[in-house]
Amino acid sequence: MPTYREAAVVLRTHKLGEADRIVTLLTRGRGRVRAVARGVRRTKSRFGARLEPGMVVDVQCYEGRNLDTITQADVLATYGEAIARDYPAFTAANVMLETCEQLTDEGQPAPQHFRLLAGGLASLASGEHDPRLVLDSYLVRALAIAGWRASFSDCARCGMSGPHRAFHVPSGGSVCPVCRPPGSSAPAPETLELLRALFGGDWQVADASQRRHRSEASGLVAAYLQWHMERGVRSLRHVERTP
Repeated sequence: MPTYREAAVVLRTHKLGEADRIVTLLTRGRGRVRAVARGVRRTKSRFGARLEPGMVVDVQCYEGRNLDTITQADVLATYGEAIARDYPAFTAANVMLETCEQLTDEGQPAPQHFRLLAGGLASLASGEHDPRLVLDSYLVRALAIAGWRASFSDCARCGMSGPHRAFHVPSGGSVCPVCRPPGSSAPAPETLELLRALFGGDWQVADASQRRHRSEASGLVAAYLQWHMERGVRSLRHVERTP
């Protein structure tokens, strides 16, 4: 059978039979892939620990009719241990993995999603930034890659130059006074500045932000995410939001 080798991030696993697992991977070149890892639940498995969610691995698989089969897995980055030691980082990683799985399709290359997810996991593992900031930065960028870019400055409806004070999730973000629909929120200017920084990767601004603005920004990002996710993101409820 045809074989292939890919760099991949493990998104999710679930049990199959007595000793196997089905592993959902985001690969660099093939997009989302579902593959069987045989015998990985046995204590003497050659690569069971390498195929846990959040691991970045180099996998060799052969193609199957319904599911591929993993024949080899080598670790490319060991982020899992560092992330697992920190609860906020662990819950943030779970949201990132679940979101990525929903935003990608089987067999459709998604190199931007792969780079963004691997970079986000690396940032969580390093502990350089608040995990909640890393998560929110990942979410607004991942949604933009998927075609749902939020506006945090110009009007999302008419394009009028901003920044504007009002924010309306169904409209796509910031809205001007003319386009502002009923029910729009009015976040603090510093909150919108933080969201712009998170989207643009300006960590100097993001790290210097105040707790109340981080909390407000997280609420807007969560609302925007849930609005576009058909099934919702279940792991989001476990994230400890900054009070």
